[in-house]
Amino acid sequence: MPTPRLLPLALIGALACNGPSEQATVAGVQQAMAEQQAAWDRGDILGFMDAYADTVCFISPKGRTCGKKAVTANYIRSYPDSTAMGKLTFDHLEVLPTGSAHAWCTGRWRLERVSDTLAGGFSLLWRQVDGQWSIVRDHTY
Repeated sequence: MPTPRLLPLALIGALACNGPSEQATVAGVQQAMAEQQAAWDRGDILGFMDAYADTVCFISPKGRTCGKKAVTANYIRSYPDSTAMGKLTFDHLEVLPTGSAHAWCTGRWRLERVSDTLAGGFSLLWRQVDGQWSIVRDHTY
């Protein structure tokens, strides 16, 4: 247990671990997710897919699909037009940086359509390459 004199140093050390790079990671992932949501809401699946890495694996109760082309094809098949796509919202986002170029993000999704409302959760593994954040694993349920 730190002595009272060392406590301020311990606090400074703890704050340094949650410093600007972690804040930038959180902000970068949150921005990418906001862009995904906006693309979805304007009916732009390809814009939504910009956040996915070429090597993504998408895991859901229906199974596992790997590769951006295959995942994109599944989205297009499941959501052929803007009516089927509806309005998407993400909430309860928690972004946990896991090093200088990776982060986990968990949260909830909600899809409101004219005919129904769907909802669930997700866990995403993000990777940053050349300043661009992309999803390498998507576990949606």
